[in-house]
Amino acid sequence: MKIKFLGAARQVTGSCTLVSVNGLNLLVDCGMVQGEGSHRENNRSPFLFQPADIDYLLLTHAHLDHAGMIPRLVRDGFKGGIVATTATADLVRILLYDSAHIQEKDAEWMTRKALRQGRDAEIKPLYTMADVATCLPLFQQKRYRETVHLGKGVALRFRDAGHILGSGSLELTFSEGPGEKSIIFSGDIGKKGSPIINDPEHGKTSDFVVIESTYGDRVHKGFKESVNELLESIKTTFRRGGNVLVPVFAVGRTQDLLYIMNNLVREGRLGPTDVYIDSPLAEEATQVYLSHPEYFDQDAKKLFEVKRGGALRLHFTQSIEESQAINRIKSGVVIMAGSGMCEGGRMAHHLKHNLWRTECAVVFTGFQASGTLGRRIVEGNEKVHILGEEIAVRAKIYTIGGFSAHAGRDELLDWLAGFTNHPEVFIVHGEENASLQFEKSVKERFGFKTHVPRKGEEYAL
Repeated sequence: MKIKFLGAARQVTGSCTLVSVNGLNLLVDCGMVQGEGSHRENNRSPFLFQPADIDYLLLTHAHLDHAGMIPRLVRDGFKGGIVATTATADLVRILLYDSAHIQEKDAEWMTRKALRQGRDAEIKPLYTMADVATCLPLFQQKRYRETVHLGKGVALRFRDAGHILGSGSLELTFSEGPGEKSIIFSGDIGKKGSPIINDPEHGKTSDFVVIESTYGDRVHKGFKESVNELLESIKTTFRRGGNVLVPVFAVGRTQDLLYIMNNLVREGRLGPTDVYIDSPLAEEATQVYLSHPEYFDQDAKKLFEVKRGGALRLHFTQSIEESQAINRIKSGVVIMAGSGMCEGGRMAHHLKHNLWRTECAVVFTGFQASGTLGRRIVEGNEKVHILGEEIAVRAKIYTIGGFSAHAGRDELLDWLAGFTNHPEVFIVHGEENASLQFEKSVKERFGFKTHVPRKGEEYAL
């Protein structure tokens, strides 16, 4: 077997790994590189393989940094099967259509800009909504722990990764000589005790493990401590006469935060509160969550009682006009909108209207990749550029890691501790320092043989 790391190697986004085993070519994830500038151009670079040569794409979950390049993969010649859990397939559909819509609108805007500058250039979108429609029939939906035979002695099982709805760790088994070997791809591993979905499952034995390291160099705050910090950020901001802005990913974080705030209202710790969900995609994702209760933990069915409860007043916006109207509200509301890293989307407009106001607050609850607007705000830049305008950063900035959908260092180590043998470990999906720090922790605790691959590196296993 050979494994080649084509993305998310010493960086967080753009997950993509090629596995060649028993004559099959398998791609594990095909994600977008997220960030700005040259990072985005990576999405337009030629694939480092021939899409037509790939037999299967195996998808760990629906987030765009793992699935966002699927339409381009298919357009460029991939004709194999896309294997995913049922919930992942449903979420990917709405995420890809939303992404394609953004790609088309961005291409139109860049074309108009080029024409204004006197350049006769038509900018093509990375992919279109028609490209998305072409790839959807290739999906093969599977359940957790169901054995999927891919042929030539290779089999696959998904285990619950506890990251977002339908997220899975991939266990590949394959015949080699007289015996059988296995490799497990962690996908993105969630935290224990997260709202709505179950805790991540641990593997038992495996010859090789590919594990993410997004937060491999740090420990998250405790969940209760994070809830208290969220509560204090809201109450303090409302007392100052401002709004609370929460950049969110439409899938996962939005649903978790609604669950948490609803519980705060039910417990009487937070008064009646208006929450604006300024993301049509988030509303669609919420409907997908509701349609898959088989993935919920025991308490999660309480989540959408917020619609009937009255105290947490939810406002879902659809049109641009509804979104713009929110910015006429000067105080006393929570505004949740995409994107989670503030790279475009409706959150950019809300930041433009509120980031300079000392009475307001911005609450970050997820990872902010290098090069993103969110990262610059978190790092303390006094001024940032938003939608072509320089904006002062005067709002109170909160970073609450305990709501992250990613496991922290200790939880990643606990996940590895579930293996009763000594697998060879490949550490990916983390910024270089985080991955290297996590490698050090793995060696110190377990003594496993480890690698932190670079993009394009290939290993014969």
